[in-house]
Amino acid sequence: MCVASLSVLAFLRVDRRVVSDERALAPAPRVEVKPADESSTKPAPQPSESQTHPQGQAIRQLPGISSDLLADLYDRANPGVVNVEVLGDGAGSGAGSGFIIDNRGHIITNNHVVANAEAVLVVFYDGYETLAEVVGTDADSDLAVLKVTDLTAGAHPLVLADSDQVEAGEWVVAIGNPFQFGGSMMIGIVSAVGRTIPSGLTPFSIPQAIQTDAAINPGNSGGPLLNMRGEVIGVNAQIATGNNNTRANSGVGFAIPSNVVNLVAPSLVANGKYDWPWLGVRGTGVDLSIKVANDLSVQQGAYISDVISNGPAEEAGLVGSSRTRSTNGIEAPVGGDIIVAVDGKPIQDFNDLLVEVAFRKPNDVMELSVLRDGQLLQISVTLAPRPADSGS
Repeated sequence: MCVASLSVLAFLRVDRRVVSDERALAPAPRVEVKPADESSTKPAPQPSESQTHPQGQAIRQLPGISSDLLADLYDRANPGVVNVEVLGDGAGSGAGSGFIIDNRGHIITNNHVVANAEAVLVVFYDGYETLAEVVGTDADSDLAVLKVTDLTAGAHPLVLADSDQVEAGEWVVAIGNPFQFGGSMMIGIVSAVGRTIPSGLTPFSIPQAIQTDAAINPGNSGGPLLNMRGEVIGVNAQIATGNNNTRANSGVGFAIPSNVVNLVAPSLVANGKYDWPWLGVRGTGVDLSIKVANDLSVQQGAYISDVISNGPAEEAGLVGSSRTRSTNGIEAPVGGDIIVAVDGKPIQDFNDLLVEVAFRKPNDVMELSVLRDGQLLQISVTLAPRPADSGS
């Protein structure tokens, strides 16, 4: 993964310490962010401008976003967010965040927050504490579902948005428990969409992750990343910290997309697990070195470097790289199949292939358009359930 070659991805559970601090129902009322009236002679505030609060504090102005809108969003969303305290997991106690997804007491958090926990304590927005049961976990998506027997007064589910509609540049907020300062809200933008991040405890990757520059820190794990309507677009999970081992925010955070939550959470509630589909290949995108080394006319597709033994891809006859060739001083794989389309839909890179596989079911059939030795082949593959210890 490209990000990992540049930085260290840290998972965001925080060790406990003594710190004093404190699908859902119908959507919360939508609050429209309207542009300034074009006929107005008063210029719209710029990010660097500030005004004076009645009590004297200077307030930074954000384009099209008022402090009243943010306060309203916080008041509506915060009762749906919880602190997650992990007790006796064999690696020291820890803490993270979570959010309510229904009125039956189900709560989403990260798998890495509660993995190996002996007991889990949930703290609501008003300080009410209760023990929670871990009803389902999925290490491949780094998601877990907790259940409490009762919700405190005023606590309510949060609405999951369609993460496919999220665009870079949108304003977002994160609410959670950074460094055990529960109920903290941070604001930023969506820096990028469609990222692929590691799951952490398995060799599989999580597709379609959302990158944000909102301040995400240890303890934010499992908490919601929200749009300006107060809808959850992702579950905060990781940060890029560089190689200095600081595990603090550097403006590059990642959230598991809400559409993955929508896919996995119902099965975790009902069955305690989720069965992912599996193709059985490892690979990369077609970059310039692969294009030159394989004498390709275009720089597109998912290059198959390895085909895993006894997997669906091997049974269908897909072929991995057989050797390498040096191009401009770079060793590039040669001889592997290149998947250029799935069911007629173009595949631009390996991430596209991951998405196409991830949002299907075991036993689904995929029709692959495969470029091999200059010829375009059509190959049918029947997906299998993911094994516990294999690649993509």
